Amino acid sequence: MEIIGFAAAIIMGLSLGLIGGGGSILTVPILVYLFGVDPVLSTAYSLFVVGLTSLVGSVTHFKKGNVHLKTAIIFGIPSIISVYAVRKFVVPIIPDPFFSVGDFVFSKSLFVMVLFAVLMLAASISMIRKPKKEEKEAGGEVKYNYPLIFVEGLLVGGVTGLVGAGGGFLIIPALVLLAGLPMKQAVGTSLMIIALKSLIGFTGDLGSGLTIDYTFMLTFSAFAMVGIVLGSYLTKFIPNEKLKPAFGWFVLVMGLYILGKELLFA
Repeated sequence: MEIIGFAAAIIMGLSLGLIGGGGSILTVPILVYLFGVDPVLSTAYSLFVVGLTSLVGSVTHFKKGNVHLKTAIIFGIPSIISVYAVRKFVVPIIPDPFFSVGDFVFSKSLFVMVLFAVLMLAASISMIRKPKKEEKEAGGEVKYNYPLIFVEGLLVGGVTGLVGAGGGFLIIPALVLLAGLPMKQAVGTSLMIIALKSLIGFTGDLGSGLTIDYTFMLTFSAFAMVGIVLGSYLTKFIPNEKLKPAFGWFVLVMGLYILGKELLFA
């Protein structure tokens, strides 16, 4: 099962490198179902793995000129503040059990997995749906809708803090529609934002009482980084518009599976 898990880590990194988002949403299910890690602890591991993996991917994209630094800063600052605050102050005070009705107990771990599954469904729809706006040519003027970018940054940071996913499926549409970036720059810039907010968000877990297995976390990260380097290289050969919907359907099936397993067959 561990061999399958590490192979899945490579696939996660591969998809993150190819489409700039979506891949990180598989990290928590891989950790929970293939490695048996507690869901709450998995969100902490996921932040570190996704952050480090995205950082490697963003460097590759930066060398290709696909990272728009000003946009990364404008979007990233509220996102970083939000994810750190959620990990440091919100996650530790979520009650366990979350609530109970009669004999039914909705635990903190169940809350995390159900929220994660709902997020996966939202991500899958975002990836399956065809974009309404045509991709802009590189080199065009970047225009900022500052209030919307700020709100989007806070929203994505909060989501990342709760479930440990990078939120690329939320970031990329925002960069294309709100900042007017071409798709390739949106992917590279998204990876930079994900890296910064995820790694800083992880620091919010330090001292929170979670027992972190650093050897395992770094090993898992190494496999994921192999995947993202390979994925970033393959972007030259595999068209994003064909890969993204196919991966979206996979994420949709996974989200439905998690909901069924946690709510119906637990």
